[in-house]
Amino acid sequence: MQPFTTINGLVAPMDRPNVDTDAIIPKQFLKSINRTGFGPNLFDAWRYADVGEPEQDCSNRPLRKDFVLNQPRYQGAEILIARENFGCGSSREHAVWALYEYGFRCVIAPGFGDIFFTNAGKNGLLTIAIDTQKVDQLFKEVAATPGYHLKVDLRQQTMTTPSAEKITFDIEPALKEKLLNGLDDIDITLKDSAAIRAYEHRRAKQAPWLFPDLH
Repeated sequence: MQPFTTINGLVAPMDRPNVDTDAIIPKQFLKSINRTGFGPNLFDAWRYADVGEPEQDCSNRPLRKDFVLNQPRYQGAEILIARENFGCGSSREHAVWALYEYGFRCVIAPGFGDIFFTNAGKNGLLTIAIDTQKVDQLFKEVAATPGYHLKVDLRQQTMTTPSAEKITFDIEPALKEKLLNGLDDIDITLKDSAAIRAYEHRRAKQAPWLFPDLH
């Protein structure tokens, strides 16, 4: 996955609590065995005025003009601010894939669904939990300022507003290193590939019937 270091991104607001993964990517789109192709169906039932189907061309579908991501001022947003418990519901990893493919690199909220939070970290999407008052402040500033950008610096664990205010955030050190270096779980395992091969050869001598390919 791509490393996350800093972004200076346009912010879009999702002013709804308890946005669940079925809203983020509805169930009919989960049949694909690929990890791509979900961006056009992000928030499908909220973005479009018709019922979406898998592999449908979304370019000419009727849009709900009042939905936030359809508004011209939020086109190209890379940062989403949300309310409490964002990403609750089922464990579908597709929700993170859809957000990432749409273009979001960071989601800021008072809190997240546990499984969604874990899936985000495994796929390069930075989730930042800050207190409700700060989230309220960001919503107000975004509403009042077209083109509102935040600079997110993962190494420094800061967000800088257009008025130069710095907001700090916490992140687990192990997750921070994964994101900074663009390492998923497979990449981390492969860092120990030499030790894994050495172990397999030792075990092959002790129990050769377990490792027929090594003989």
